[in-house]
Amino acid sequence: MKKILFSLFAFVALTGCSLNVSNVDNTPTKKVEAYLNNYQSLDDSVLEDLDLVIEKEESFNDTQKESYKDIMKKHFEDLTYKIKDETVNGETATVEAEIEVTDFYKINQASDAYLEEHKDEFNDESGNYDISKYMDYKLEQMKKATDKVKYTIYFTLTKDEDGKWQIDDIDESDEEKILGIYEY
Repeated sequence: MKKILFSLFAFVALTGCSLNVSNVDNTPTKKVEAYLNNYQSLDDSVLEDLDLVIEKEESFNDTQKESYKDIMKKHFEDLTYKIKDETVNGETATVEAEIEVTDFYKINQASDAYLEEHKDEFNDESGNYDISKYMDYKLEQMKKATDKVKYTIYFTLTKDEDGKWQIDDIDESDEEKILGIYEY
């Protein structure tokens, strides 16, 4: 499960790079807002990237892929944010944003602990571990998730040769925050 969440990293980075924002909105804050709004509005590029990532996931069957897609769509729609600060220093800028997302880290920890304590529940008829049963369980826990967690992300931006602000690649920990899996 963590593998698929990490696979979303590329999709998180790509979605931010594909923004179409007018020159009027060419401020660091507006770029970060547009980036985060793409998730909330389930922008076509977000959904296309999500489909590509899920299709590559080998530990899910088709039903689980659809379930996971629905979970992530709800997760992105429920993402909220507040821009806390913007600092511009010539051709570079930093925008501080506080995001609130579903706490999937807690769900992952609890699901893994449950697996350790109840391994027999996830065996097939022959007594062998069945990852599909565990994935069903974990997805069900993710669907029920209601706890939220707040994170601070410092987006860095750079002006390109045309004078347009571009969000720099975000690091792994910030990607994990957006996905709700950051280890706190």
